[in-house]
Amino acid sequence: MTPQSTFMIVADIVDGHEEELRALIEQMNTSPGVVDPHNTLFPFADFDRLHVARFLILGSNVLKEDLSTLPEPRPRLLFLGDCDGPSDRFIAQMAVLAGPQLKRVFSHCESFAQGQRSLVTWMQAHDVAPAANYINWIGRTVVQIREDEALHNKLSGQLARIVADIGRDSPRAIRQQLLSFVELEKHSGRLTLTAPAPTPTRWWVKNQLHKFGVPLVLLALSPVVLLLSPYLLVRLRSLENSDPESVERPPRERMQQIAALEDHDITNPFSAFGEVKPQAFRRHAVRLFLLLLDYAARHVYNRGYLTRVQTIHFARWVLMDGNKSLFFASNYDGSLESYMDDFINKVAWGLNLVFSNGAGYPSTRWLIKDGAEQEQKFKNFLRRRQLPTLVWYKAYPGRTAFDLDRNHRIREGVEVRQDDDDEIRKRLAQIRA
Repeated sequence: MTPQSTFMIVADIVDGHEEELRALIEQMNTSPGVVDPHNTLFPFADFDRLHVARFLILGSNVLKEDLSTLPEPRPRLLFLGDCDGPSDRFIAQMAVLAGPQLKRVFSHCESFAQGQRSLVTWMQAHDVAPAANYINWIGRTVVQIREDEALHNKLSGQLARIVADIGRDSPRAIRQQLLSFVELEKHSGRLTLTAPAPTPTRWWVKNQLHKFGVPLVLLALSPVVLLLSPYLLVRLRSLENSDPESVERPPRERMQQIAALEDHDITNPFSAFGEVKPQAFRRHAVRLFLLLLDYAARHVYNRGYLTRVQTIHFARWVLMDGNKSLFFASNYDGSLESYMDDFINKVAWGLNLVFSNGAGYPSTRWLIKDGAEQEQKFKNFLRRRQLPTLVWYKAYPGRTAFDLDRNHRIREGVEVRQDDDDEIRKRLAQIRA
């Protein structure tokens, strides 16, 4: 298994260069919100380990009235993505395949403009790790996704021909003909089904240490938390009763600007930035809940689900500015409206645990009640903090998380033979003729 990793390069923009850099980045698009995967500035399609990536600018697009204690943020360039294998190796690959183009982009950033380090060293020095990260299916690579899609397409056409010849009453005969067809396609080189790579030992060891280490540490700290719980509960309710909300409808021009970048594919990007509430209680709380969220995403919700939500491909939560602000990015199927409804209806309490520590969030009760359950307030809160994603790339456009899972099950049906007729019928039913 090849695990995924993330990168997020963050750098201050040279004073007065924000608009020039924005115009340069937008050259990667064929039209607003629609990337050219083969564009000359950063040819995303040349990287066969890159799942999703985006460029955006964090600066004048942040609503200043939503910042109570943070100073107005300096304009910053954010370049982030999710890739197969270690991120440092992928960053090195970017420097090899797109070095001159990236230098052209990063020349608008202060520290790079000073020119004291190599491109790889500079990118690695400005790579910011997430506090929590979600991957829809850990170990499912871009190569595997594309191979699964090709297999499904071939089987779909072949299934129609076989059913026309022998009917639907003999699932074993249908399966045998499909398997023979697959072997012939593989032998001729028209179909490739690459075997999974071995799981990296170092990653496996670190993952096991994390899996068992985090609960042990939390268990060791539980007596202290129990002792402090009366104070913590009183403090929580005091803050919930006094924290101000900032949930007014965002300016119409802002909504129109962002809407023009959405719904060009069945999958959409979401980028948002907000201030963490200034109290020490809140800043410790958000770090704790992001730790728990990251643990759950790595060890529990790593096979197609984030709690009961199935539409997210990748998501990350990144603490910035000395843990005083939070950046959130996700890649999800459907419209933003349906995405927000999905979370509100299925896991509002989970949203509250993390995002209620953000300044302006709809008021909560005992941390998990109200908050996101106040639908319009919650949607306004998110929209106010949403940032325009200037450039967004996805390696498999037009394919939902459901499509990827279905194609994976079809491949399993080819590689693992079933003996039960009912199970064979279920596997065959997944192939759309």
